[in-house]
Amino acid sequence: MKKRQVISMMSWALMMVWSVLSTAQPTVAQNTNASTSSPKAKKYADDKVRNNENTMLPAINFDMVQVQGGTFQMGSKDASDDAAPVHAVKVNSFSISKYEVTQAQWKAIMHTNPSNFNHCDNCPVEKVSWNDIQEFIKKLNEATGEHYRLPTEAEWEYAARGGNKSANYIYSGGNDINSVAWNALNSNNKTHQVGQKKPNELGLYDMSGNVWEWCADWFDANYYKNSSANNPTGPNNGKAKVLRGGSWAVSSGYCHAAYRGLLTPDFKSNLFGFRLVKD
Repeated sequence: MKKRQVISMMSWALMMVWSVLSTAQPTVAQNTNASTSSPKAKKYADDKVRNNENTMLPAINFDMVQVQGGTFQMGSKDASDDAAPVHAVKVNSFSISKYEVTQAQWKAIMHTNPSNFNHCDNCPVEKVSWNDIQEFIKKLNEATGEHYRLPTEAEWEYAARGGNKSANYIYSGGNDINSVAWNALNSNNKTHQVGQKKPNELGLYDMSGNVWEWCADWFDANYYKNSSANNPTGPNNGKAKVLRGGSWAVSSGYCHAAYRGLLTPDFKSNLFGFRLVKD
């Protein structure tokens, strides 16, 4: 069965999922994330105290994993039609968050929680659009003095496949979908706390399943036919942004490490979240 997606069809399908599952009850869970700030974040908080301001930047630890750059074969003939042709891509070294950004981390910066499953601080934040995430990143960078961003599609797939430690699994971390991903078969129609499934070769969790993850790139179904071989960043413009990894509500095929999803940057759903990269 062809899996190529167009914006209107995928939007309709996701809205149908939302209408059926929006009443699912989330689990209550304690936030178990360690909270340690960077020196820059600590200085910012100390400055707030010295200036007698009432608000302080909460200590946030995104637990970044260093990914050594390298060259890999991006794409697959076994994923979505637009994941071909398979082509060699080189990416520079970067750091990526070990876990999807959680509700607790989002609330610490934005002071709101848009999530549908919103009584689980250590679950991934969801119902955030690509545009919402840009505002989150802007505030985070202003507060910390760091340079966080969304991963490019190439960085995301390289990390999901295990970087230079890749064992060429189908999903991120293994070939058994249920051991590495919360998906339609095992999720009980909800998100779950990050880091509960088996990590991949780099120690990254939930890159398959739990929530779809927004990438920085605009989407183009034909991009792989003329993509740059060196740190590609996607087309210069478009109508939809790239989503990767699948979610708690979809079958295993959508959780393939090379599967490409897409939606407009203003679209929100309890299926969508993200993780961060830092330069």
